[in-house]
Amino acid sequence: MRTPFLVIIFTYTLSIIGLLLIDGVDNEGNVYHLTIFDAFYFISYTATTIGFGETPFVFTYPQRIWVSMSIFFTVTGWFYSVGTLIALLQNKLFLEEFEKAKFTRKVAYLKEKYIIILGYNSITSEIIKKANEYGLRSVVIEKEEQKRDHLLLENFTPPVFCLNADAYNPEALERAGIKSPYCRAIVSLFENDALNLRIALTSKVLNPTIFMAIKSTTKNQTENLMDVGVQIIENPFEIIAEHINMAINTPHRLRLVRWIYGLGTLFDPLLSLPHGKYIVCGYGRMGKSIYEVLKQNNFEIAFAEIDPQKMSYPNAAIHDHPKILIGDGDDKEILKQLGIDSCVAIIAGTDDDTNNLSILATAKKLNPHIITIARENELEDFSIFESSNIDTIFIPAKVLINKTVNAILNPTLDLFIKHVHRLAEDEVMSLTKKLLEINLHPLLFTLKIDEAQAPMLVQNIQTVPFKLSLLKRSLKDRNFNNNLIPLMRVRHKEIEILPDWESSLERNDLFLFAGDANAQDHLEYIANNFYEFHYAYYGEEKSFLNKLWRKKPISAKNLSNG
Repeated sequence: MRTPFLVIIFTYTLSIIGLLLIDGVDNEGNVYHLTIFDAFYFISYTATTIGFGETPFVFTYPQRIWVSMSIFFTVTGWFYSVGTLIALLQNKLFLEEFEKAKFTRKVAYLKEKYIIILGYNSITSEIIKKANEYGLRSVVIEKEEQKRDHLLLENFTPPVFCLNADAYNPEALERAGIKSPYCRAIVSLFENDALNLRIALTSKVLNPTIFMAIKSTTKNQTENLMDVGVQIIENPFEIIAEHINMAINTPHRLRLVRWIYGLGTLFDPLLSLPHGKYIVCGYGRMGKSIYEVLKQNNFEIAFAEIDPQKMSYPNAAIHDHPKILIGDGDDKEILKQLGIDSCVAIIAGTDDDTNNLSILATAKKLNPHIITIARENELEDFSIFESSNIDTIFIPAKVLINKTVNAILNPTLDLFIKHVHRLAEDEVMSLTKKLLEINLHPLLFTLKIDEAQAPMLVQNIQTVPFKLSLLKRSLKDRNFNNNLIPLMRVRHKEIEILPDWESSLERNDLFLFAGDANAQDHLEYIANNFYEFHYAYYGEEKSFLNKLWRKKPISAKNLSNG
């Protein structure tokens, strides 16, 4: 806009100087000269073609001649400048830079904890919704205009800030606030492993302490991300393969894990897979992960793969290759050659939902008793799969969503899932029974023994011996216990699953509990409120005057909790 502004300044200045120098005549015939304000005022409405008339007196012929000349170059200069401005406001590059500056200001003024999400799709949309439930804001970097428009139409509350840029661009990551103390984590769930690795490296350089959740679909990629220092490495195919392994060996544990992931309930029927011959359609990333699990369990496996190039897919854990027929899995002849008649189960694990549905429909016709297992790629297809009488549906997208949410927003749950294998199957069965005795949908919540979450325990922990059982006391009658189950304790990085009620409490202990809303409320009251703590421990009510006599004063913050 430099040239247009210079044109306006030059034409205005020239016209105004001319009017100032030329003699005029007032109503009494006396000579006068326009003031600078009068000249500027007249040229302003003349150049913009408004035209209020001659002011302050009727012009002389020399003045009118000069005005006539001024009209041509001031109006021309004005239209040129306005046209340039309009063209600039329609310029895509200018608008993008303007939006970037606006985005940067919004993020800079954001004084709430938030996560940076790279790329917008149905998976990250669900992550944003769940983050909002935890009071965590989201900032998105998305290059495609159509996806940005879709995000805008979602109308998230609170609003989600979106930047038009490449996710791996260091400048974009800095604009998104990767160095901000309010940035909780960065999430990259692209299908391209190389892109995810590049983002991880860039993020680590910009902020060495940033918490990262990065998707990986191969073991080699997982190792690379571990070398970079990524805290959360999410391989949905490995998780699904592990779920299949649990369905074969520990179905009760699988039901518990799926409940924690939010993929099912505690009263769902057990997913138990029989031993025998399996057909797997699709020898891609998911197929190879499943092959490792089935091979470890000494199953007979046969594959159908339409893409010959996938047969040479590198995987260091696979030392030999299974029987693979090149062809479409929904081809009857291919399935017959693979021995569909003698198979106990078939897994449709391709990256095409239509193809997976067709494969299982064909398999059911050839073997009505076969167990059908499907991979669902798109969340929008859930109703179709649910109506197709498929025995088991694995959804990598849901696995990613729940894994990310647990790891970032509630890492204690993610830690429990990693160590739940310590429980034997009979212990899991007993735990599930206890959970169902609480109610059909027990709550999961955490408590850390520190000043923020348990000030009453911290203040008295050195002088009064506490046991974990204190936290399950009912505040209505301390002789009764609430519906509360300790699932895990973390002490000095040591993990204990199902800690004993008689175990002692220590400062900075982190507990994961399952219980009902009443148990959660009472636990928090005991940990935070002086009166409730005193009743739970001593079994007597404490008056306000008694409180003033105690040795250690309680802070005003804790008093307000009462």
